Amino acid sequence: MANTINIPSLVKVTEHSSTSATFTIEPLHSGYGMTLGNSLRRVLLSSISGAAITSFKIEGVSHEFTDVSGVKEDVVDIMRNLKGIRFRVYGSEIQTLRISKSGQGVVTAKDIAANADVEVVNPNAVVATIDDSKGKLVIDLTVEIGRGYRTIEEQTAKKSSDMIALDAIFSPVLRVRYKVENTRVGQATDLDKLSITIDTDGSITPQDAFEEAAAILVNQYTALAGKTRVETNEISTNESENNDQYGKGSQEEVTPLDTPIEDLNLTARTTNALINNDIHTIRDLFSLNDAELKDLKGFGSKALDEVKDKLAELEL
Repeated sequence: MANTINIPSLVKVTEHSSTSATFTIEPLHSGYGMTLGNSLRRVLLSSISGAAITSFKIEGVSHEFTDVSGVKEDVVDIMRNLKGIRFRVYGSEIQTLRISKSGQGVVTAKDIAANADVEVVNPNAVVATIDDSKGKLVIDLTVEIGRGYRTIEEQTAKKSSDMIALDAIFSPVLRVRYKVENTRVGQATDLDKLSITIDTDGSITPQDAFEEAAAILVNQYTALAGKTRVETNEISTNESENNDQYGKGSQEEVTPLDTPIEDLNLTARTTNALINNDIHTIRDLFSLNDAELKDLKGFGSKALDEVKDKLAELEL
């Protein structure tokens, strides 16, 4: 038994909203919580298929560095607004859509003339404001399916000469966070439990994003494994579900990664910022990189330096 690797199960899915859910996976072989959590997180943020506007054309406008007659926003502002529109596209074909609106008022994504293959996820997203009662705004949009991020330079090489290119963020996953905790099954007390929370833009459900990420990883690793197979051990999830009645227990080993944030003796401001962002242990800290830590609400460069100095002091 000691030479086999446990096969985990998705034991619980907690839906916080239609765009947010937490997936609990256990029991995992010791150390595999971090391994699986980090792999899933990276794939979720970079490789899930989504749709975005890749280029557009405004009637009467030849380039992006200009104003639009009768419209409050300039072309650069409209470009920024178009990037925020999210789509659900049924199929793989490039879609050409149009916005056409006359008269004074706000132009939103609801004004896009979609077709049977395209659904606008956030119809209330503002595109522009017509401030002239005789004004008219006509925009042709190109919507494509893709993965990750595509720069304007890459778009320019593909678009027709009269279209303005947009850098496109295809990923429908907005945020991914994971936490690893100890769990036990029977006498085994060194197993991992992984909880991973996924937030999407609404064009895909967290469940679908989770399953697509797992499938991508399976395909990648299967291609490398050849005919080699490793003996595995399926543990009854019923045993794992009984863990709560035993608690952590005195037999479980507590590692430095499980040290509470409050025990690091950081400044009150830094400690509160971490706790308010659901970071409670050193293990939670290590699940985020420097850039993601600095993006946390109430947490900046100074706090990051303080945390790094403290971890260095603890030789972590």
